[in-house]
Amino acid sequence: MSDMRISPRERLVLTAIIELYIATGEPVPSQAVAQTFASREGLSSATIRNVMAQLSEGGLLEQPHTSAGRIPTAAAFRFYVEQITHPGKIMPGVQPGPVVNPFSEERREQIEDSFSGVSSTHEYLERTSQVLALLSSGLGVALASSTGTQILEHIHFSRLAANRVLAVLVTQSGVVQDRVLGIDRDLSHVELETAGRYLNENFRGWPVERIRAEVARRMEVERQAYQELLTSVEELCRKGALAADSGITLYVDGMANLIGAEVDRERLRQMLVALEAKQRLVELLTAYVDGRQQEVRVVVGLEQASPAMQDLVLIGSPARLGNTSLGTVAVIAPTRMQYQEMIHAVRYIAQLSERILEGPAD
Repeated sequence: MSDMRISPRERLVLTAIIELYIATGEPVPSQAVAQTFASREGLSSATIRNVMAQLSEGGLLEQPHTSAGRIPTAAAFRFYVEQITHPGKIMPGVQPGPVVNPFSEERREQIEDSFSGVSSTHEYLERTSQVLALLSSGLGVALASSTGTQILEHIHFSRLAANRVLAVLVTQSGVVQDRVLGIDRDLSHVELETAGRYLNENFRGWPVERIRAEVARRMEVERQAYQELLTSVEELCRKGALAADSGITLYVDGMANLIGAEVDRERLRQMLVALEAKQRLVELLTAYVDGRQQEVRVVVGLEQASPAMQDLVLIGSPARLGNTSLGTVAVIAPTRMQYQEMIHAVRYIAQLSERILEGPAD
């Protein structure tokens, strides 16, 4: 059954089933739907059973057991999301129904209170992942943009073992990044302290991408006087202490919410393996949310990213400050969620960045 060919009666019944399923988590029998439309003419229990059968044939409902009611399929949830976000596209000329879960002024105030004291992009994105996890009972995710210029505030090196160094980079926007480096020549604590001091004293306030080129240039100019010192610094930089892709910072909160929401433990284990791979999350947000657009994107069923994520929904939006991309904010949660409220929440939090971070993006 094509979403565009669904009749008004089928739309009403399907919407009622989806919202009852979201509210209860149980298969929806025809009697429950009939009670919803008790005052409507032409929607008797027999009529509703016939409509449910048609929706099942069209792939929008499924019956987990012979005697059970129906539950919505992923296609049904996609239809429901489209109905919320683009009602005229689903049923041209048909006015959308009333909002079931309005985004109240109380909810706006709760969100704004949650961002109290936030003054930097780093704090905004970190707090966003926490707030969205709390609101959705799912996974709150915020991905910092890699397009902005990173300015060095401080860098520190620690020796972990032979040929292994921990580099901790702090940018002037407040982002702290750490990376374990495998280097060809073992460096002593003194050499590492000297290298860190050299970078901090000479390049604090510099864009990170310019530092490596300048270190290489100075090596040629001052090779004799600073040979051993600069060789150590160059080795650390070349191995990734100041890697250009270090601008991608991911904030994740609410993993325990998904543990409580999934019954199938083996499937849960597979899902968590997929979600705990930060690179997979970065790829997921990059693939589905376009930072150049302003609209909220809703994706029902993430099986293309991982088969274990087929019953999850991504609701994401780019966050901007003027013409500057701050990153992406998103929720990843089970299909049985309050769609209208979460779409509004993600959109509102993405737009909140403009008010929180007044002035130039940090």
